Amino acid sequence: MTDESCTPISPGLEFVFDINAEIGQPLDGGVGRNGHRRIIPILGGVVRGPRLNGRVLMGGADYELIRSDGCSVVTAHYTLEADDGTPIYIRNQGLFIAPRETVVRVEAGDFVSPDQYYFRSAPIFDAPIGPHCWLSDALFIASCAFKTTDVTISVYKVT
Repeated sequence: MTDESCTPISPGLEFVFDINAEIGQPLDGGVGRNGHRRIIPILGGVVRGPRLNGRVLMGGADYELIRSDGCSVVTAHYTLEADDGTPIYIRNQGLFIAPRETVVRVEAGDFVSPDQYYFRSAPIFDAPIGPHCWLSDALFIASCAFKTTDVTISVYKVT
C-alpha cells in the first residue's frame, strides 16, 4: 500500500467570451408564494471572445424571482448562434444581490456600476457534436453587469 496524495487540484478560470444580450421591458407577474416574479424578454445580442463568436437569438427570456429579502434569483433560457450557424442552447442560473438603495436606483433606470452589486451566474450549455461541443463538456461561471436595455455576461470556463 502506498501513501500517495489524493489532493484535488485547485480550479482556475479561463475567459472564453462575452455575451451582450439586449433585453425588453419586464412582464410583471406579481407577488406569489415564492416571491415577486418578473419575465424579461431577450431580444437578441452578440457573442464575442477568444473561444466563441456569434449572436444571441431572439425568443429567450430571463425568469426573475425577487425574494422577500430583495435578492433576485434569475433563470434565463435562450439560444446562441455561433458564426458558423451552429445553435447552442443556454440555461443560465444566477443571483443578483444589492443593498435596497441600489435596487431602487436600478429599478428607476439609473446606471449603477457593477461594483455596487453582486451579479453572478452559472451557465450550462447544450451544443451539438462538432466544433462547439466543448461547451457541453465543462463547467462555467459568469460575472454579469446590466443596464435597462442590455446585460453583459462575461463567461469563464472552470479549468
